[in-house]
Amino acid sequence: MSVSTAAVDPSLCAPLPVLGADVTVPLVTGGEVTYAALDYAASAPALRRVWDDVAAYAPYYGSVHRGAGYLSQLSTDLFESSRAAVAEFLGCREGDQVVFTRSTTDSLNLLAAVLPADCRVFVFETEHHASLLPWGDSRVTCLDAPRTPAQAVATLERALADREPHGPALVCVTGASNVTGELWPVRELAAAAHAHGARIVLDAAQLAPHHPVDIAELDVDWVAFSGHKLYAPFGSGVLAGRSDWLLEAEPYLAGGGASRSVTRRADGGVDVQWHTTAARHEAGSPNVIGVYAIASACRALTEAGFPALVARERALVDRVRAGLAEVPEVRVLSLFGDDAPRVGVISFVVDGWNSSHFAAALSAEYGIGVRDGLFCAHPLVRTLLGGEPREPGECGAPEAGPGEKSLNAIRVSFGAGTPDEHIDRFLGAVRELVGDGARWTYRTEDGRCVPDRGADRSDRPGEVRGAAQA
Repeated sequence: MSVSTAAVDPSLCAPLPVLGADVTVPLVTGGEVTYAALDYAASAPALRRVWDDVAAYAPYYGSVHRGAGYLSQLSTDLFESSRAAVAEFLGCREGDQVVFTRSTTDSLNLLAAVLPADCRVFVFETEHHASLLPWGDSRVTCLDAPRTPAQAVATLERALADREPHGPALVCVTGASNVTGELWPVRELAAAAHAHGARIVLDAAQLAPHHPVDIAELDVDWVAFSGHKLYAPFGSGVLAGRSDWLLEAEPYLAGGGASRSVTRRADGGVDVQWHTTAARHEAGSPNVIGVYAIASACRALTEAGFPALVARERALVDRVRAGLAEVPEVRVLSLFGDDAPRVGVISFVVDGWNSSHFAAALSAEYGIGVRDGLFCAHPLVRTLLGGEPREPGECGAPEAGPGEKSLNAIRVSFGAGTPDEHIDRFLGAVRELVGDGARWTYRTEDGRCVPDRGADRSDRPGEVRGAAQA
């Protein structure tokens, strides 16, 4: 996957307006600072354009599909036009369906529910839990983490060729890692899957907010993503792609909206005719606001232009990686190496620090929001950190099972709404914390590392800065 940015000067690309850009937060050391949201990989802030569109529609909100009133008809038109907008954003083929769900997790659980009974599923251990867990152990083959894109393709080809029995199969793969940000060879993996009679679903949760996704160009069978990572945090997601398995299966949820006709039988039972459109798997009153928000975000990103967005984000990625490389105590996590293309998601560890403590200090002392932990990708993070134990009892260190090492990392993530100042503040904070230590005392509370609000630093001149209280 690549986007041509040769004609784009990233220095001329401004961040897109987002909600919360002027929110201030208190610092434990005193005063306030504008919040630096650098946790986009978990949930990105709403684009101002998305918020304005939702606010303009909200007074006209009504039920969809079955209402005769003006607002219901207006809402129905908006709901279905949103479906068309998402299909255009994803480059859907003729015959593809766009099903609205609650999230990427919901989308992949929906797909798991419609698989043929004898379908085998192949996933890499590097996947987010949303892609790793919905399928059920009995039908899943979990593949080892590859160390190059070529190795990923070769590993998948061998697994598919060796499967017994040689029946239906599905490959589930991420487009961009939620831990390392690295882009996966989706087109090549799709070709390998199809060459061996398998289908492939792309988890685009981390890809779609940063990079164009075209179902036809990538030749994948389905794409899943979430609105809350696509600058539309209003509780909706998408599963888009081939319709045959969706139509052959029972509805994901049974109820109104999924049914076209329900009649009572003489024996007291009921006969149901289910819809043969996307509505078959959209039972109940849909989240019209969330759906419209996703469509608005799709339009906003398209109008902004992905070449410009990608060029600016690449410049930010290069700046963060260069800044972290200047701190010898920092190690950036990677599967495919330093030269691998990636989106604005970077995870790292710092020698001498538990990651939860470091993240807590970034927040409390600098007003910077990052994430720490295993990022709902436990097998991948444990693979990347397998040789680096974290001593139990450190501030905020996650508990380990018997015989397991306690492992965690820090993740900084950013995107179309991130201003340069947030990146500069983050890099400055990393240098200060590593060089001078924390300016406050921290303790563990409910499994999290938090500032000790009762600490008095004025009478502790001899204390080593950065020490954590367990």
